[in-house]
Amino acid sequence: MAHEKIGVIGSGVMGSGIAQVMAIAGYSVVAFDVNPDVVDAAPALVTDGRFGIQGAVARGKLTQSEAEEALSRIHFTTDRDAAVVTDVIIEAIPERLDLKISLFRELDQQCPEHTILASNSSGFPVQALAAATNRPDRVIGWHWASPPPVMKLAEIVRAPQTSDKTTETICHLGTTAGKHPIVIQDSATNWGYVTNRVYGAMIREANAVVAEGVATRSEVDQLMVDCFRWPSGPYGMVSGATTGWKG
Repeated sequence: MAHEKIGVIGSGVMGSGIAQVMAIAGYSVVAFDVNPDVVDAAPALVTDGRFGIQGAVARGKLTQSEAEEALSRIHFTTDRDAAVVTDVIIEAIPERLDLKISLFRELDQQCPEHTILASNSSGFPVQALAAATNRPDRVIGWHWASPPPVMKLAEIVRAPQTSDKTTETICHLGTTAGKHPIVIQDSATNWGYVTNRVYGAMIREANAVVAEGVATRSEVDQLMVDCFRWPSGPYGMVSGATTGWKG
């Protein structure tokens, strides 16, 4: 049984999915959101959503007993004080650097000294977040893909100041949660980590093809699925990532 207590900041589609994954892995999770409506909606999303725990039971991935135990390990709240008294924080707020820097500055003041601060950013430099704290050795990027309960991605972004211990802890959490942790190096000059830099190049070329009248968006999607056995084409990926693959 896992001993770390996980705090998730942001309980929307990504945050609630992350909370679900970590609870299934055996961790106690406190998931916070500033919006009461989001907190009210999150339990149903985790329980009965398209990628929720009951769906895992129906597919034979979990027993009903395991599902109930996992659900009992998640606490959704609008009380941030409850979420910060944890061993690892996973930030899943909107992708704005100013919001993330402000949050990390506040978390550094509120969290216990040993707490690791992990960001689910898609590309902001981790060193910028670390610089807002007095614990740069305990700040790291943990980039998840949507939907978290399904996607195996665990892009672990190590800044120059991130310690070996912090990196090892997050990789262990990722592995325990059934993900495939790969540690990459932070970049202060290019937005996006490996996944989104390559993804961005793909979207740019797809847009060029459509703009030149060579093919439509749906045709581009189908060609890439048929040729490379992708589960979705580039435009389908944009839509899915935006909506949490609800469709």
